[in-house]
Amino acid sequence: MQNLLSFSLLSKNLKIKIYRNIILPVVLYGCETWSLTLRQECRLRVLENRVLRRIFGPKRDKVTREWRTLHNEEFNDLYSSPNFVWMIKSRRMRLVGHVAHMGERRGIYRVVVGKPEGKRSLGRPRHRWEDNIKMDLKEVGCGYMDWIELLRIRTGGRHFRVSS
Repeated sequence: MQNLLSFSLLSKNLKIKIYRNIILPVVLYGCETWSLTLRQECRLRVLENRVLRRIFGPKRDKVTREWRTLHNEEFNDLYSSPNFVWMIKSRRMRLVGHVAHMGERRGIYRVVVGKPEGKRSLGRPRHRWEDNIKMDLKEVGCGYMDWIELLRIRTGGRHFRVSS
């Protein structure tokens, strides 16, 4: 895809359509269940900026008349769609809303809410999906409540908007 996105005969609109319809679904497949660490979030941002840099290419400076690569902040002006991390968080909140409204007999509800039996292994516990949900709720401003009860009050988590 790198050669296709940097091909000069294709318009930027066509390259953006390729990005939205081919690259985004492949990268974000199953992202609702990911438990992201900060390092993984950073890697996703790097991937996104790399793809956008291929699409938009270098820019000619008006003052010095020299070619330069675009800065990450300039991509926000050129491409106004939300970034990967924001999409992952919003999809995760949507799934949490569905899980909270499911009955307690459903399998996914028992997996998400249930506590495993037995002893855990030594060392620091791994970052869990539920921890990401709590962090997302803190960003929204509802981190003090139990996430299941909060989402049962709301209608499927649709009132939550995660800021980018």
